[in-house]
Amino acid sequence: MLENIEDGKAAATRLAGGAPLHSTLDVADPADWLALDAGVREVAWHRPQFLPEWEHSAPLPAVLTQLSESRLALALCHRDGRTRQEAVRRSVRFPALLPLVVVRCADWVGPVREQARQLLCKALNVGSALDLAPLILRVGRRDRGAFGVDALSQILRQASHGQLAVLFADPDRIVRRFAYQLAIEGRLLHPAELTRAAAGDQDTVVQDLCATAALTTLRDKDLHESVLPPLLSARNPRVRSAGVTALRRAGRSKQAEPFLSDRSALVRACARYVVRQQGDDPAAWYRKWCTAPDDPQLPPGAVIGLAECGNRTDAGLLRPLLAHPTAGVRARAVAGLRALDCADAKQMRPLLDDPAAGVVRETTTALLPSAKELPTDWLLERTSSERPRHVRVGAFRLLDAHGGIVALRAAVGPLKDPDVKLRTWAAQSVQRWHPSPDGQRGDAEVGELLDRGRHLFSDHVLRRRKWEAGVDS
Repeated sequence: MLENIEDGKAAATRLAGGAPLHSTLDVADPADWLALDAGVREVAWHRPQFLPEWEHSAPLPAVLTQLSESRLALALCHRDGRTRQEAVRRSVRFPALLPLVVVRCADWVGPVREQARQLLCKALNVGSALDLAPLILRVGRRDRGAFGVDALSQILRQASHGQLAVLFADPDRIVRRFAYQLAIEGRLLHPAELTRAAAGDQDTVVQDLCATAALTTLRDKDLHESVLPPLLSARNPRVRSAGVTALRRAGRSKQAEPFLSDRSALVRACARYVVRQQGDDPAAWYRKWCTAPDDPQLPPGAVIGLAECGNRTDAGLLRPLLAHPTAGVRARAVAGLRALDCADAKQMRPLLDDPAAGVVRETTTALLPSAKELPTDWLLERTSSERPRHVRVGAFRLLDAHGGIVALRAAVGPLKDPDVKLRTWAAQSVQRWHPSPDGQRGDAEVGELLDRGRHLFSDHVLRRRKWEAGVDS
């Protein structure tokens, strides 16, 4: 595989030496053809003698007629437009060079472009179009690249389901999007296949395309069981949300109730919409779930869901959940209180020592606006290397939010921390530190702390920081 232009230059040099095309690059990889195209011009620009034969000896057409496949490949990428145009015409003898003809279809020289387009239209059939689709679509992202994509679309509209299926597994998401769009337009995919694609593909555009196409079949009640269950059980929240929303259209709104506590905010929002449409109040469901603070089966999604559709009076149901045995419930209770603007620093402070990193992370975020209300010595104790990493990170973030000498003191401490990321964050905090307007000028400790981080500054910047703080250099 040619990973960059340097690899393309090396491939061009090997081809110039007579190496066969198939042993020089991966002919099935679009990136290799594009790297070769760029590499040839780069080599020829810095080494004018790279391909001299046809520029100064025999007439151009006669020279190109005598070239091997490898040398003609170089001519197709040549920096001279007349050479590329004649090379396109001569490439009919070598079907393996058709990928370079595809590249020339977006050439910046008009006659080259037109010659390549005529040849591509003659050469394209369903088989060759499937092979060239990844390259055509990649070239199609360039200026003047739309012609190839249009030609590809016309040919592949004649393809069967089995033929297009080759493109459904292509690693390039642009290729998969193109293939699924054609298959959907041609009604080549069964609803069950659409739902599997929506649930299995990692690309959000493919997910939406296939889920939307599958849901159009819900008018047929016989297809409900083949469409809805795969969507509702999909791991991807976008696909699950599409299935939940479709429950109302299918006349199954009651089935949306369990999704009120889904782990995804998008799915919960869609479930609340469906539940409201059938006349129920989602908040009542959430309140019912959260009235048992010791219930080990309480889903975390129900806790945050109450905050998403409830009001400040619901904070009374969330506060007891801060002591719930399940870490996910504790974390969502903290997030819910923050969303309701009911986060109490005194009550949440003990959660900074929670054994679960997610709980400490949510607690830190909730306490950042009131960081100055927390005792700095207590927080500094939690930045020591004996503490768990997530506790050190949370305490550091809160100390950094203090500003002034407190932030500088907190940042200098972890400069030798065993954790690489924490050391990096501490170094960045020291580098961006400036004295606060209300801070005491001339504090000797500031000078000492800056000296401990001397290696992070140039001499000029260090003197500037000390001058700002009123400290002698």
